[in-house]
Amino acid sequence: MRLKMCSIHVKDPAAAHTFYTETLGFETLMAMPEHNLFIIKDPGSGAGSVGLLLEPSDNPIGADYMNAVHDAGLPAIVMGVPDVQAEYNRLVAAGVTFQGQPSEDPSGISAVFDDGCGNFVQLHQD
Repeated sequence: MRLKMCSIHVKDPAAAHTFYTETLGFETLMAMPEHNLFIIKDPGSGAGSVGLLLEPSDNPIGADYMNAVHDAGLPAIVMGVPDVQAEYNRLVAAGVTFQGQPSEDPSGISAVFDDGCGNFVQLHQD
């Protein structure tokens, strides 16, 4: 058994697709704009990679969850990077808004940014 796909609720799947591919560097696994369906994957990963569905938050339950997590300032998803500081610097230069500077705790180094689509995303480095 392996993880095949997970999802994150977003306000606008097309805008999220643009942000996640053009700014963050993910690759499109599937795009069907006519159905508001966008799935991305890790850059350079093969055909068996995990997909991330950019789920429309048009369902009231999904929208309530997305908004509550965002309002609490909690990350909806954690993404691993080899160097949080370098990724932080790159994304700040691209106009991405972070909650603060990268910080270190017993689990590693992390920084949290707003994806502009209704979610906070945590970058994490072991």
